[in-house]
Amino acid sequence: MPIGSKLKHGIRYLIIFIALVTLLLFAWLQQPQYASPVVEPQPDNPLYRDGQFHNAEMAPPVTRTQSRLTLWYRFLFGKDEGAQPDGALPSQKTDLHKLADNAVIWMGHSSYFIRLDGKNYLLDPVFSDYASPVPHTNVAFRGSNIYRADDIPHIDYLLITHDHWDHLDYPTINALRGKIGQIVTPTGVGSYFEKWGFSRDNIFEGGWNSVLKKEGVEIHILPAQHFSGRFFKRNQTLWASYAIITPHHRLYLGGDSGYGKHFKAIADKLGGFDVAILECGQYDKQWPFIHMAPEDTARAASDLQAKAVLPSHNSKFKLAHHRWNEPIARLTAASANQPWRLLTPKIGEPVELDNTRQTFSRWWDDGSVNP
Repeated sequence: MPIGSKLKHGIRYLIIFIALVTLLLFAWLQQPQYASPVVEPQPDNPLYRDGQFHNAEMAPPVTRTQSRLTLWYRFLFGKDEGAQPDGALPSQKTDLHKLADNAVIWMGHSSYFIRLDGKNYLLDPVFSDYASPVPHTNVAFRGSNIYRADDIPHIDYLLITHDHWDHLDYPTINALRGKIGQIVTPTGVGSYFEKWGFSRDNIFEGGWNSVLKKEGVEIHILPAQHFSGRFFKRNQTLWASYAIITPHHRLYLGGDSGYGKHFKAIADKLGGFDVAILECGQYDKQWPFIHMAPEDTARAASDLQAKAVLPSHNSKFKLAHHRWNEPIARLTAASANQPWRLLTPKIGEPVELDNTRQTFSRWWDDGSVNP
């Protein structure tokens, strides 16, 4: 066969191959978890301009000294010494159907089950084995993923702080479908639930400082300093923190946020909190404004006038380049001589909200992590 004919055949086969890969990729992206949000125009919203949401304080999501490609490659495939535990993490799987009132169960990373004044709350549940759009990357640490949808009782209020993969997980949401009552989200995040077949009547979606008042409960959607986006188009939906206020308890649920003025402003507006759940993990010098270093977490806790602090966003997924147990160790040091108590339960261990004398083991460094 002449060289010209071989070249033509080769090009033809290459075109066919590219077309097949494109079709397969297109079909793959039609799965529900890859749905795009829908946000109505926001002409009166000072946070929304140029077709996207912005932080109240101008804070770049990344202080880039490396290319975006390098950052993504290191994020997905980078190897960092000590970033993952050598063995299975210790845990204590509590029966949530029999959980005593006024208790919090940390499920690893940023997922929490809360039983408060007779109501069940679930925050940012991720029960999948990985938290990434690329399957089998960002795999959960051994021993950290002990809960499944079957373990969860009826959910009175499902709260989602933002749409990142490690906070909004379609397989988990779909598995919980028949158990979810009221859904609460920041602006735009509710549209995912609509696309996934949930009734709009059960979705409360609002901007910062919106309030859902229902059954004697106040759920405040509050500021955070972060960003959103599940693929390459960012900030099409809003990100938020929450306050749950009942006649007897006051909880702050921080979601993901860098340190900023909003913590003090929230306390000035609403008063202090019995417990503040605050992120403490996945920080890096490349993104200092969208996640908090442990010492920032301590400052935020004081700004919020919290009586106790429950750290989150650690010990399940590797999303940054620090040692896996560094966040809790540094926050423990930063909590010395503070006006608040540091709560460090194992995954699944109940935190008793009405027991101010409850103590916890140093499970992250006391030899409990066994190979």
